[in-house]
Formats: sequence, structure tokens, C-alpha cells
Amino acid sequence: MNSIPRSGQNDQLQSSVDQFFVRFKVGALLRQRNILKMAGVSCLQVMRFLFILVFGHKNLYESLRSARLSSGQPAKDVFYRFLNDGRFNWRRLLLLLSLRIAKLINSLTSPQRERVFIIDDSLFSRNRSKAVELLARVRDHVANRYVRGFRMLTLGWSDGNTFLPVAFSLLSSTNPAHRLQEMAPNLNRRTLAYRRRQESIQSTPDVLISLLKQALAAGHRARYVLFDSWFAFPKTICRVQQLGLSVICMVKAMRNVFYTYQGKRYTLTRLFGAVPKRRGRSKILASLIVTINNSITGTPLPVKIVFVRDRRQRRKWVALLSTDVELDDDEIIRIYGKRWDIEVFFKMAKSYLRLAKEFQGRSYDMMTAHTTIVCMRYLMLAVASREQADVRTVGGMFYACCDELEDLSFAEALLLIIDLLKQALEKAEVLSEELFQEIVDNFIASLPTFLRRSLAISGCES
Repeated sequence: MNSIPRSGQNDQLQSSVDQFFVRFKVGALLRQRNILKMAGVSCLQVMRFLFILVFGHKNLYESLRSARLSSGQPAKDVFYRFLNDGRFNWRRLLLLLSLRIAKLINSLTSPQRERVFIIDDSLFSRNRSKAVELLARVRDHVANRYVRGFRMLTLGWSDGNTFLPVAFSLLSSTNPAHRLQEMAPNLNRRTLAYRRRQESIQSTPDVLISLLKQALAAGHRARYVLFDSWFAFPKTICRVQQLGLSVICMVKAMRNVFYTYQGKRYTLTRLFGAVPKRRGRSKILASLIVTINNSITGTPLPVKIVFVRDRRQRRKWVALLSTDVELDDDEIIRIYGKRWDIEVFFKMAKSYLRLAKEFQGRSYDMMTAHTTIVCMRYLMLAVASREQADVRTVGGMFYACCDELEDLSFAEALLLIIDLLKQALEKAEVLSEELFQEIVDNFIASLPTFLRRSLAISGCES
């Protein structure tokens, strides 16, 4: 078997997917990243089949079962071997694909618009699992409790209008006591699979810097790095600054983090109390330039802190930090607002694209492959949304794809019923071929025009 039939898949949707694959040369990227097979179904065909699954609201088992009703179909082992192969460099594939799309987005964007990297993590839940490789107890900050799973540390690129996932790492725990499972034994330490697993048990700041270095080495360009207060420690800020990138982040009050202002060291809360406030109901309460300790070079790093009134609770405030001290206060707030794009991505990936729900494999390689495919789907929807004349969201593009698939599913179901009826009548040996053809032609001619158009047939064609 050297091909996968497209039974049950919408030709229009499949054409859109094929166009996306051809336009951005996904097949060539698969080969470059060692994602290939020596025999049988090609990796590109397997990738297409898995890529389109979510738009049909079916899992892999249901899709294979429905496809086998009308034609031969590879067994599920073909797909699971594809997802479990530790030799495939999935993350590099995503990195290069997002780079090609970023170049397209840059051509549609004014050079004056600021490009940014955005870093955040989200829960990759496997709360019902027990034997998943490197499974750990991680903190769910939304539910405020520990659950089983991983932290999906994600690096994204944005021009303020379009967000592109660039790289990710599924983090386990650095503490062996919190890891419920260890990595698979007897892994060759020189392999990509081993290095991926080793990275998953490193500290978050180290992985954060590693993802940024990979993106810069691949050719991604941005001026600022945005992240929230979970990553806003002086050492992390200085390490990002060493890469030639400016940082804009939210900072929170911590007892062991100090800022030097006019020769004195303050915590963030005391610093707010020491500076004069602006009068009136201004959303910006105060701004000042301070220094933070740079443990890398030993030279204090000047940063600008802007205290902003919390719009949810007017008597409270939040603080934004920028390593670019020349930026205006309003500009710091405006650029940091782009960080919300990654929250939209997480919501889209989990609610629509079935992140952490589509496949229930136990290997770390399968979870990496699955996450890459989810990010690739988002990239396709982001490109389609950006190039549409109307202002549709990525979620709107997802539902449009699903509607296309449902329309064709009905048409194919009707054709399948006609075909089954023909086979049944042929076995009965009651009607001649000519008489049966006449009955089918009359039936099709009586169908509404939109149904005949969906079936891609005209009046008297069967």
C-alpha cells in the first residue's frame, strides 16, 4: 500500500491543505528533518491524513474505520509508528515552517511595526495517565492545584496582528520526586530523542534561553521579548539581554528581588511608595529608571519601570519593566499588550485543535509529534486568517474548514448509498443495466441543484 485514500475528506478542504503544504514546501522540510520512510506509505501522506483529522471532529480510530468501508486503508500501526519515531526532528520542522510563514507576514506588514518574541507556558494535561514517559506533577495555576502532565513552554513570534508558534518544549520536573515516570531506558545518549528528554528536566530559564537561541539561529528576527511575571527574574532578563534582545515584562513584588534607585535598594512595593505619583486619574501612576543586579557581567543593568493602574481594581497597580530605557511609557504598555496573542493561541490549541486530547500515546516522542502537528494546523489557520479580505478570527477559520468537511461528507454519503443500492440490485438480477441506469439518472435529475453541484454531476450523469 503506497497511498492513503481520501475517502471521507472534503476535496475543497483537502485542496486547501495541499495548497498550504505545497506553498510552504512541507514535503521538502520533512525530508530535511529526517522525517521519511524507506517503503510503504510516504510520510507526507501520513502527515496530511493526521493534519486534517481535527476538522472532521473524528479521532484516528473513527477516521480509519470509516475510510476502510469504501477502500483499502493502512492499519493504525502505520500512523503510530510515524508518531513514535524518535529520529524525527519535529521541533526543527516547526521552527523552519514558522520562519517561512514569518517571511510572508513580514511582506504584508509595515517595517515600522515592532516584531516581538512572546514566551509563556501552559498546562499540557495528562491527568488520567499513569505510565506516560516523564509524566510529572505540575502546578495548574488556573485551578490552583497539582495535576499530572507537563508544562508546555512555548516561544511565539508576532507582529501584533498575527501570532506564529515558533518553538516549544514539554517540560517535566527538575525534581525527581515530582516525576511519576522516568525516560525510557537504554536510550542512546547521542540521539535526538535522548536530548529532547534531557531538556525536559532542565530548569525553565535554561530552556527559555535555548528556545530563543534556536529561533535566532534559524533566522527569526524580533526586537523585543515579552513574558509575564513568572519569568521576570533579574538573571533571566540579563541573559535575554545578552542575546541582543530587549525585554518588556511584567514584574511582581518579591522579597528577595531588589532595584537600585538613587543609590538605595528597594523591593518593588517599597519602590512604588518612594516615587512621586502623577495626579488625577491617569492610568500611568509613575515611571522611573532603576538598575538591577547583572550577575553575568557584574555591571548593573539600567531598566525602566512603569507603574500602571490596575483597571480591574483601581486602587491596585501593576508594574512593567523594559530594558529599553528610551521607550515612552505609553509605548511600553502598547508593546506589552501584544503578549496576549499567546494566550489566544493556547485557548485555540486546547479548545479547537485538541491539544493533549487527540492521541493518548505514552511515549515522549509521540507527544512531541502531536504538539508539532497542532502548531502546524494553527499556522495554516493564521495564514488563511491574515490573507482573508474579511476580518475573521482564527476560530472562525476553523469553523469554516469544519463546515466544508461536513458538506462533502453528506455528498459522499449520498454517493455511497447510491453505490450500495446499485450493488444490491445487481445481485438481485431483476433489473438490466440499462433500466437501472435510467432509474438512477431520473433520481439524480430530480435532486435540487445545490445537491447536484455538491456531487459534481449534472442532470443525466450518474
